[in-house]
Amino acid sequence: MSSEDREAQEDELLALASIYDEDEFKKAESVQGGETRICLDLPQNFKIFVSGNPTECLQNGGFEYTICFLPPLVLNFELPPDYPSTSPPAFTLSGKWLSPTQLTALCKHLDNLWEEHRGCVVLFAWMQFLKEETLAYLNIASPYELKMGPQGNVQSRTSLAPPNSELDFGGAAGTTVDQEEFVDERAVQDVESLSSLIREILDFDQAQQKKCFNSKMYLCNICFCEKLGSECMYFLECRHVYCKACLKDYFEIQIRDGQVHCLNCPEPKCSSVATPGQVKELVEEELFARYDRLLLQSTLDLMADVVYCPRPCCQTPVMQEPGCTMGICSSCNYAFCTLCKMTYHGVSPCKVTAEKLIDLRNEYLEADEANKRFLEQRYGKRVIQKALEEMESKEWLEKNSKSCPCCGTHIEKLDGCNKMTCTGCMQYFCWICMGCLSRANPYRHFNDPSSPCFNRLFQAVDIDGDIWEDEIED
Repeated sequence: MSSEDREAQEDELLALASIYDEDEFKKAESVQGGETRICLDLPQNFKIFVSGNPTECLQNGGFEYTICFLPPLVLNFELPPDYPSTSPPAFTLSGKWLSPTQLTALCKHLDNLWEEHRGCVVLFAWMQFLKEETLAYLNIASPYELKMGPQGNVQSRTSLAPPNSELDFGGAAGTTVDQEEFVDERAVQDVESLSSLIREILDFDQAQQKKCFNSKMYLCNICFCEKLGSECMYFLECRHVYCKACLKDYFEIQIRDGQVHCLNCPEPKCSSVATPGQVKELVEEELFARYDRLLLQSTLDLMADVVYCPRPCCQTPVMQEPGCTMGICSSCNYAFCTLCKMTYHGVSPCKVTAEKLIDLRNEYLEADEANKRFLEQRYGKRVIQKALEEMESKEWLEKNSKSCPCCGTHIEKLDGCNKMTCTGCMQYFCWICMGCLSRANPYRHFNDPSSPCFNRLFQAVDIDGDIWEDEIED
């Protein structure tokens, strides 16, 4: 190796190390070479589209994602002793989201750039081309479609290059079987399958977005302090940013109050909700367990085919079979009726308590025809009829009778004076004030001037067709 080549190589590697950080450029320790990881600058709202394949586990046959970053192109190189005076660097170019033919096109262009710079260092020119011109050179535009090729390789398709351009044998147009023979051995597509490629693209995009977010300053609209992104959190739907300390207090208050569905973005009228992962990151383990339990319970409550074991010490969720009223708890093996929550009673109607009878009557009167039939099937027509009859009887008794002050028996007054005798317990009582009267002298109540019913023994009594009342009381 000539001293000039040696010096040129050292200067080039030193310059690259000063221009790029460790994530982008790493010098090899044992040989004159290294590795560069080149992240492309994508247009805003860049989309990738994935077509499904029967051999892949893709939901609904395809996906479309908007991303900000794609996994980097990796250029591994080794500098020969006579570089840059005579020989070019030996290299391999690998990428996950480019097809082998597209990578081949890029390899050929790197060779062309060497020919243009022969005798001079070329690594920086290669890296600038790959970073700034790859998308345009391969005619890649949004949406960018990835699809499994017939041989299991990932092929990519976008707008085609001009017929006579350098891309005719590779690049975006290079997807035909005839072009497979032109794949450069330096072009490496290190991906296992379409599904693994999707996962790697999305994971890398998320990691890079988080890295960018953590390095910027944001104003929290709760405490009105500017903080580094690593101390903040944003809601995924609306992208509103708040500091973690404020959101932690906010989440903890809501969870303690049982409002697990109210972990919304604090921005007024914003409906974005924090994800369980974000909640877990901020609150204590005990509070997150409460949040997780309440969230699961509220979700189960919304499911029509889920009931809870009625035993107070159990309360395990039980799946209800369609058209069946029997539930069997998987935890305590209790068999119960899913309608009345009592022990399973087969085809017999559900039993109704006295308190429930009033509610059943009101529910039946307000129900439409379909619900009335359901209630009759559930409780039996006889029970429904009994509830209605008791309602009518109760209303009549409340309107036309009074209860004995001693035993509560309903008494109807048809005629006679206001001294009444209960037919149940034979107690004397006053019809006006409903007070109990002395058995020895019941009329003293009406003759005593200090009594509230003095001289009212015959008040409101029909005598010879006329109503007699005391109009003046002493």
